[in-house]
Amino acid sequence: MTPIPLSRPPVDDEIRQAVLAAIDSRQYILGPQCRELEAELARHTGTKHAVLTSSATAALWMILRALGVTAGDEILVPSHTAFPTVEAICFAGGTPVFVDADDWYTLDPKDAATRVTPRTVGVVPVHLYGQPVDLPAVQDLATRAGLWVLEDCAQAQGAAWDGRRVGSFGRAAAFSFYPSKNLPAMGDGGAVLTHDDEVAARCRRLRDHGRLNKDVHAEVGFNLRFSELQAAALRVLLRRLDTMNDRRRALADRYAEGLAGLPLALPAQREHARHVYHLYVVRTPRRDELAAFLGARGIQTGLHYPVPAHRQPALEHLDPPTLPRTERLVQEILTLPMSASHADAEIDTVVAAVRKFFGA
Repeated sequence: MTPIPLSRPPVDDEIRQAVLAAIDSRQYILGPQCRELEAELARHTGTKHAVLTSSATAALWMILRALGVTAGDEILVPSHTAFPTVEAICFAGGTPVFVDADDWYTLDPKDAATRVTPRTVGVVPVHLYGQPVDLPAVQDLATRAGLWVLEDCAQAQGAAWDGRRVGSFGRAAAFSFYPSKNLPAMGDGGAVLTHDDEVAARCRRLRDHGRLNKDVHAEVGFNLRFSELQAAALRVLLRRLDTMNDRRRALADRYAEGLAGLPLALPAQREHARHVYHLYVVRTPRRDELAAFLGARGIQTGLHYPVPAHRQPALEHLDPPTLPRTERLVQEILTLPMSASHADAEIDTVVAAVRKFFGA
């Protein structure tokens, strides 16, 4: 059998030629390719600034520093997210306050409202699996409680709410270019997107040792810079992003049609949202059995994420609350193969195997 991977990053001659041209330029860090990509990312997302950096984790940390987070500041964050979302809050000196998931597996604004205290300064909605958070509800909460909003868009590049792209709603946003993401690099990478001049300027300093210029350091930063080779490849792929997201949506429709009628909860697009299906995540109490069945047939699956952040050993000292919806869904979620590079026939093979598992 031919194995079907969980994700398949694109590599072709146009990408190779762009990278080779960047190599020949002999400018390898924060050069012209990076500057052009930053301008193109800002235009595509609908923000004033883009600041490239080494990862989305770095982007989150820089934004939190730029927003002035200090020890004792509480930040509302979903527990059901990749751990780096929470990790960045901890590194910035803040205290994560965990919020339960809603019916779409994203941050529940109603639950978040119950967790606001006088020490709460901000909220980090995570657009998970490609599905936008209920942004108007989050913005309403932020206005009522006097909080800033930092969007985690690591899994949702190109997603939108009422036609407006995610990453343009909050004070700032963090994006990821990890190889499996909707806009995939050939390694780690990330970006800060913001309308805020001060946040952008601070993040540019923080990513380059806090420099004002080559010799003067205004603050202690770190080496979180970006590569010209990566930028050259991403400029090619950014031009294709909307088409690649359309392909993901078409494959999601193919899954939905093929898996209809099974005892399996399928992902769906919430009202007002444009889902870009970074991951195709289904739910079943028989998750582990189904994963083993598919694995035996060469079909790779994933778990995103089996251990919620509020149950991670590293954060036991926070004495986190019970989050019933999150704790239930992490026992049942399973990620099926999905990328813009998957073929219809591969999705059909996965569908046939899932149907066989359920005896359909």
